[in-house]
Amino acid sequence: MGNTFGGKRSVKIMNITGETFKLKTPVQAGSVLQNHPGHMLLASEAVVHFGARAKPLDPHHELKPRRLYFLVEQPKLPEERDAGMMRRVRSGVHMTAKDCLESLMLSRRSASDMSAVRSAATIEERNGNGGGVRVRLRLPKAEVERLMAESKDGADVAEKIVGHCMSGAAAAEHDVHLGGGDRGLARQSTNKSRQVCF
Repeated sequence: MGNTFGGKRSVKIMNITGETFKLKTPVQAGSVLQNHPGHMLLASEAVVHFGARAKPLDPHHELKPRRLYFLVEQPKLPEERDAGMMRRVRSGVHMTAKDCLESLMLSRRSASDMSAVRSAATIEERNGNGGGVRVRLRLPKAEVERLMAESKDGADVAEKIVGHCMSGAAAAEHDVHLGGGDRGLARQSTNKSRQVCF
C-alpha cells in the first residue's frame, strides 16, 4: 500500500528546448517568472485545448502539484520586430500529432461558427427586420377544419394554428413538425393529417 501523504508535491516546468525542472509546492507563477524575465507560463491543459491561443497564467496564480507547465518566451511587440516581412508566428511548444489534430479541429470549428453567424446576418439583411418565414406544420385534418370553422378569415386561422402549436400540447397530441423543406416532414403520423403552409 504505502503512505499517501508522502506522494509527490512538486510542479514540473518544461522549457521550449525540452529541458524540465521541478519546484516544490506551494509556488506561484510569479516566482517562476522572476528567474526567467521575458517569458510566460502556460498550463499544459490550456495548450492542448487552445494551442497558440492559450492565455498565460497570472503572476499570482498558484501552481498545482503533479501538473505540467510550459515556460515560453513572450512574443515580441511589432515595434521590436525586424523591419523585414511579417511572418506567421508559430508556437514554440512542440505538440504531438493528437494535439495538432485537436488544434486543427478547433480552428475549423471556430471558422465554421463565424461563417454561420455571417450567413445568418446576411439572411436578416435580405429579409429586412425579421421578414417572413415559411413554416410547415402537420396537423390532423379534423383539427384544421375545426380551427377554420371557428375563425373569420385566413389571418385568424394562421394565428390560431400557430398559437395551438406553440402551446406544446399540440406537439405531444398531433405530431406537429416545424421546419423547412422535407426535413420537417420526416416522421409520419398514424392519423390522417393535412399539410398547412403559410
